[in-house]
Amino acid sequence: MATQKPQRSPAEIEDIILRKIFLVYLVDPMGSDTRVVYLELTAAEILSEGKELLLSRDVIERVLIDRLSNRFPSAEPPFKYLIGCYQRAHDEGKKITSMKDKNLRSQMELVVKQAKKLAVSYCRIHLGNPDMFADWDDGTNSGSSSAKKTSPLLPLIYSEVGRAIDGFGGSGSSGGISSPPGFLEEFFKDSDFDSLDPILKQLYEDLRESVMRVSALGNFRQPLRALLYLVSFPAGMKSLVNHNWWIPRGLYLNGRVMEMTSILGPFFHVSALPDHTLFKSQPDVGQECFSDASNLRASDLLSSFTTIKTVMNDLYDGLSEILLSLLKKPETRENVLEYLAEVINRNSSRAHTQVDPLSCASSGMFVNLSAVMLRLCEPFLDANLTKRDKIDPKYVFDSKRLDLRELTALHASSQEVADYASKIHAGAFGSPIQPSVVDNHLLKSQQANGFGSNMSRASLQAGKPAYPFICECFYFTARVLNLGLLKAFSDYKHLAQDISRLQDSLSNLKEMQKQTPGRQLELEITRLEKEVESYSREKLCYEAQILRDGTLIQRALYFYRLVVVWLVGLVGGFKMPLPSTCPMEFACMPEHFVEDAMELLIFASRIPKALDGILLDDFMNFIIMFMASPQYVRNPYLRAKMVEVLNCWIPSRSGSSATATLFEGHQLSLEYLVKNLLKLYVDIEFTGSHTQFYDKFNIRHNISELLEYLWQVPSHRNAWRQIAKEEEKGVYLNFLNFLINDSIYLLDESLNKILELKELEAEMSNTVEWERRPAQERQERTRLFHSQENIIRIDMKLADEDVNMMAFTSEQITAPFLLPEMVERVASMLNYFLLQLVGPQRKSLSLRDPEKYEFRPKKLLMQIVNIYIHLASGDERNVFPAAISKDGRSYSDQLFSAAADLLRKFGEDGKIIQEFVELGAKAKAAASEAMDAEAVLGEIPDEFLDPIQYTLMKDPVILPSSRITVDRSVILRHLLSDNTDPFNRSQLTPDMLIPDDELRYRIEEFVRAQGKKNIEGLSLQNNKTIHRNPTEDVTMID
Repeated sequence: MATQKPQRSPAEIEDIILRKIFLVYLVDPMGSDTRVVYLELTAAEILSEGKELLLSRDVIERVLIDRLSNRFPSAEPPFKYLIGCYQRAHDEGKKITSMKDKNLRSQMELVVKQAKKLAVSYCRIHLGNPDMFADWDDGTNSGSSSAKKTSPLLPLIYSEVGRAIDGFGGSGSSGGISSPPGFLEEFFKDSDFDSLDPILKQLYEDLRESVMRVSALGNFRQPLRALLYLVSFPAGMKSLVNHNWWIPRGLYLNGRVMEMTSILGPFFHVSALPDHTLFKSQPDVGQECFSDASNLRASDLLSSFTTIKTVMNDLYDGLSEILLSLLKKPETRENVLEYLAEVINRNSSRAHTQVDPLSCASSGMFVNLSAVMLRLCEPFLDANLTKRDKIDPKYVFDSKRLDLRELTALHASSQEVADYASKIHAGAFGSPIQPSVVDNHLLKSQQANGFGSNMSRASLQAGKPAYPFICECFYFTARVLNLGLLKAFSDYKHLAQDISRLQDSLSNLKEMQKQTPGRQLELEITRLEKEVESYSREKLCYEAQILRDGTLIQRALYFYRLVVVWLVGLVGGFKMPLPSTCPMEFACMPEHFVEDAMELLIFASRIPKALDGILLDDFMNFIIMFMASPQYVRNPYLRAKMVEVLNCWIPSRSGSSATATLFEGHQLSLEYLVKNLLKLYVDIEFTGSHTQFYDKFNIRHNISELLEYLWQVPSHRNAWRQIAKEEEKGVYLNFLNFLINDSIYLLDESLNKILELKELEAEMSNTVEWERRPAQERQERTRLFHSQENIIRIDMKLADEDVNMMAFTSEQITAPFLLPEMVERVASMLNYFLLQLVGPQRKSLSLRDPEKYEFRPKKLLMQIVNIYIHLASGDERNVFPAAISKDGRSYSDQLFSAAADLLRKFGEDGKIIQEFVELGAKAKAAASEAMDAEAVLGEIPDEFLDPIQYTLMKDPVILPSSRITVDRSVILRHLLSDNTDPFNRSQLTPDMLIPDDELRYRIEEFVRAQGKKNIEGLSLQNNKTIHRNPTEDVTMID
């Protein structure tokens, strides 16, 4: 029969458990485990006190101090030892659960709990004061002369949050040590903040350093998760926002310094976007993913795009979760807002065309910050935008964080903004915010987002106005997007333009190399090829992080929908017409709010499916309301950008059926779109810019394309006809005038350039003479040749659009063309075009490949003939033939015959040719009648002649400033292009003209008196005009 084991007492069991946990003995163990330490001196002290040599809760802390204070051979260093203690305590705790004796189990659980607590407590002491215990080289001794070492806690935190996967599937390392279950939570939780703060600050510095200059393909996810883990503890939050590097201070602080030295800055710097060489991150995304960009397979590109999109969204999610955790706590919320404001204000110059990379943060940081801010906005971007009333427009004038008042406003000048802000601060528009109102704001904000107030107690006590978090978040996001995502769009566009320009230059150089090979040309070609390759890699990096991230684009669209709906609310909502006076709150809003919305819509419209699921109606309403309202949006280029958006939405261009309903089933669109487009077409003549003359052609090109589409929509065509009728002598007449001006200039310019181009062609085709010229001269002449080609192509395209618009509109709208102040101008234009196309110099305009230059003379001739016929068919007063014949510069009856012959040769419709020939005959007859009438009138007194055109006045009027008398139709024609008195440049409008009834009566008497001699019934529509036949060098008086 086996003998029964003697039962151990609770004290003995406690001793065994503590020995296993702390690896210490008070009796020489004589064992083989080198980690076990025999504390001989401690044992002697305990014996001298008359106690048993057993480890217990009463003596274990003294024993632990002795173990840590001395250096024992083969023993583990303090940190590793204490972590092991906690792990062994955890293991012993699991064994204890199997004890049957509940009382004993309960006692031993307390033993294990105290052991864990001691391990954690002394871990804190050791990490906070590395020199306190024996001189162990375990990476915690900051007093060593070697370089600063990372906190040994970091690998434990990495193991806690899991191993991160880098951009290529590799895994990060936790340093070979894992955190015992529950250790970190106990370490950071419920502790004295002062003891934890230096440990946490060291960790934050280590994490910041670990992601310094790490790209999207590097291992940033492990440090990011570690940072997120630390801010899950109240002490972690407090320590982070109180770190000296939370918001760096110093004399030389700028945007780049903020990015590189703040704790969060390097995390925000992680990106796929290119950066300045001094701050370049590794691995290089362009080299790793897009080397030899021109030869990459589509599948490889897609794989790289997907990888970059995935890792960047991991970064966005992590950073937004960190900020959200801090924002939810009143104790740290103010610090977050101050940090964001500092980043924005220090980088305000990122809005400039040229950005200094040494003083401004990277594009990568601001694109990342854009994505994070959009995530923070999600709670108030619901479909109905129910929380937009929490956005206070007075924040622009009152914000103590953001510099908003210095930004260009939608309509107000900087002085007007300052004056309005002063009135607000003086209480002119209501009482300043009182504490009770502040409390109400805080309560609303807390209910809206669960964030509580957005102001600390200190700020409330300081008397600063309080704004809901939604309000601050709105303005912060608008500024960040302007400096970040929208700036990146601009950079991408410029990259694409640079690549296109370089490729054109490369193509030209290669062509020159074929003709005249040279070493210098070869070197230049090689340089440009490398430059194109480099730019192409950068462009693909932008595409990967931004264009391919549909969610990022859609979040931005949701935000800007809020922006436009909120702005419209400041003027009374979506209704037309707008109030005659622009509210100051709207006028003072930053212009970039609207410009950024338009830029985003243009950019998104060119990305397939980017607009899917987006409610565009509010954007459409906004554009219609403000694109022709200079009293609300002062900048004409911003209003022109609105047309560019609509251009992108033309159904044939957008590829989406959803955009068709915006034009064809939208109430404001049907009622105001055509009218406002015509008004903008006129307004854009004078932009105030030194480049206004050339800018207007590009802007009107967009308007023309949109108008051509709308003409094909019956409802819009009907609206157009109604406008032409109601505004016959208003905006529609001005529109026609500028349309004619542009047509004449563009066609004249392009035809002259064709002649210059043909001269250059002749030079280059004479091979012998060409080869004799110096190489540099040949290169310059070749560049000029290609430049002329581009100018001809652009001007011809624009001229064709203008003539085409006159052709299709004149079919149904003729009255404005035939007004007294317009009919002669229209006739002169048509005659000039006809002369160029069928006159003597026609053959000198022939080109080898006219299609290459958008030059289609047959089509252009047919359009001109159609306009002639359309106007003739609507000419109820029979004024058009006379107007044609009065054109002394271009008219000749032979031109009509020559044009008809060409049309027959082209096989055009015989009916059209017949109508055109008949119009030519009428013009010829009118010319003959006019000559007879002139002969009857004889010598006309100078006082009856218009001083501008030198024609007999029919309706004389006095100009109020210069007091000179002119014919009404002549001055009205002048005022269509220039609202000034032609004699002294003072302001002049049609309503200011003073009828000269006395002079008109005298002219009528003169005509009657002269008519009695030979001709009866001469009407006043016959004017004195000098005609010069372009085919005969003789002067005729009609």
